[in-house]
Amino acid sequence: MPHSLRSKDAYYSRLSLRAASIGLISPHRHNLLACRLTTQPQQAAPPTTMGTGSTLQLIRSTLAAARSVTVLTGAGISADSGVPTFRGADGLWRQYRAEDLATPEAFERDPRLVWEWYNWRRELIATKRPNPAHDAVASMERRFEHFWLITQNVDGLHRDAGSRRLSEIHGNIWKVRCTDCRCIVENRDVPIAILPLCQSCGGLLRPHIVWFGESLAAEDLEKSAAALQSSDVCLIVGTSGLVYPAAGFGAIAKQAGACIVEINIDSTPRSNLADATLQGRARDLVPLLLEA
Repeated sequence: MPHSLRSKDAYYSRLSLRAASIGLISPHRHNLLACRLTTQPQQAAPPTTMGTGSTLQLIRSTLAAARSVTVLTGAGISADSGVPTFRGADGLWRQYRAEDLATPEAFERDPRLVWEWYNWRRELIATKRPNPAHDAVASMERRFEHFWLITQNVDGLHRDAGSRRLSEIHGNIWKVRCTDCRCIVENRDVPIAILPLCQSCGGLLRPHIVWFGESLAAEDLEKSAAALQSSDVCLIVGTSGLVYPAAGFGAIAKQAGACIVEINIDSTPRSNLADATLQGRARDLVPLLLEA
């Protein structure tokens, strides 16, 4: 792999042209990638900030030329609405950690305790509303014909903002799943009855959440992979890049020729993957991408 930025640009341009010639990406994707690479500065730069108008304009121009956009969001976008992370100090409830309760084993051992914890979380989240970043992502869905949102958040704020083309890969705290008949329904009760029972079969309900030790739904992974592999632009917003498989989604899009834009309060272990990086709060930065 070439080491200089100039030779790296040439390398990726040749790689993109080769991929287009054998049908791995469309000629449009190659042209978009080539344009992005040739407009990048020839000196490596530190992560850009909200005050860097040239970087914002580059991202806006790339979005304007894009046909397919995928957005990946994490806890940072919800933190701007006041949603706790429920990890570390934020995750302590009574003497328990999230890792102690969000497991199939914990639910089997003491479903009442687990539901009491989730009821506490639901009561907190019920007071929160989508912020301008959620609204901007919903606007992107209306703007782009080919759009997909992948969120790691379970709070449902993207749906509240109007997003409909999305995969909630870790589940949704406002949905419940029957442990017997497996039916999934929305439940907005606050507080929720403990223990909640299925209206169809009388079975015990559990939160429709992917717990520690459980696999993500195959359908969500398939839809996410398809969106990432067909993206012209992939926006990665408010995620630490530490939790797999979502931490690898940017690399999937990058390998398929997408322009990667990272928006986060701090740099992350995946920042070096990004073609443009904006540091700041999602609620401040994401809406700026849609301005003319």
